[in-house]
Amino acid sequence: MALLLTVIVPVFLVIGFGYLAVWRGWFNDAGVDGLIKFTQTFAIPCLLFKAISTLDLGQEFDLALLGSFYFGAVSGFVAGLLLARYVFSRPWDDAVAIGFVGLFSNSLLLGLPITERAYGTDALDANYAIISVHAPLCYLIGITAMEVVRNKGGSLSALPGKIANAMFHNALVVGISLGFVVNLGGIPMPGVFTDALDLITRAALPAALFGLGGVLYRYRPEGDMKTILAIVTVSLVLHPLIVWVTGRMAGLSEEAFRSAVLTAAMAPGVNAYVFSNMYGKARRVAASAVLIGTGLSIFTIWIWLALLGTA
Repeated sequence: MALLLTVIVPVFLVIGFGYLAVWRGWFNDAGVDGLIKFTQTFAIPCLLFKAISTLDLGQEFDLALLGSFYFGAVSGFVAGLLLARYVFSRPWDDAVAIGFVGLFSNSLLLGLPITERAYGTDALDANYAIISVHAPLCYLIGITAMEVVRNKGGSLSALPGKIANAMFHNALVVGISLGFVVNLGGIPMPGVFTDALDLITRAALPAALFGLGGVLYRYRPEGDMKTILAIVTVSLVLHPLIVWVTGRMAGLSEEAFRSAVLTAAMAPGVNAYVFSNMYGKARRVAASAVLIGTGLSIFTIWIWLALLGTA
């Protein structure tokens, strides 16, 4: 119960305040859109830029860590895709969008604040290592799979261009890429610049959590409940379970293991809906899975934290 009250509830209360504010009309849709644009386009890319630019790449970019996490993520994508296609008889393009829900956990808006509250700021280096390749890798997998099934046997020569265009118009990818440039290039940053970054990044997570609550108000669960619950189960149970097993097999340090499992245990991220909306496929399933998964994760994260506390 202490974990629920001290780690999880404060994060979800901020989300709840955003949800309540939009529901009661105290904060309108335009305000939510502006807040989300600020966090997704400016504040969070700045947060990622700063984190990656100062990260000890040799220490934190552990192939065992990334391999364990992304083996679980890709397994979630394949499980969601196959369930959608062969159990729920969805078209292949719908199945790819549904699989993406099982692939893209909310590593940023939920994973970072919950890991920080549970294990402290020093525990976040492994999180940032995971996040640094999260959006690029997940979009690479999702876009490639979607373009292949939509192509239906035609030429794939335009595929690399489509993938590159989609990825490098993503502000998160740009922030991560610039962070790597500064880090690997040993480029010094003036103190006045880092101070300005600090001001922006302090607002990133609280503003994003509040905005997430407002966005979730729009995502009302409608129909397709069996499909939604199946992909939410993949996201909240199967992904972290696979990471737990592979992380132990790989001999991850306790800190890296906790970050990997806890990040995998997060609800589907809003990018799952962004991806489905980009292609106009399975939008109702993706939107409802984000909402329902976020609500259920209050309890499933509690369970994973309890297990990790004794791991």
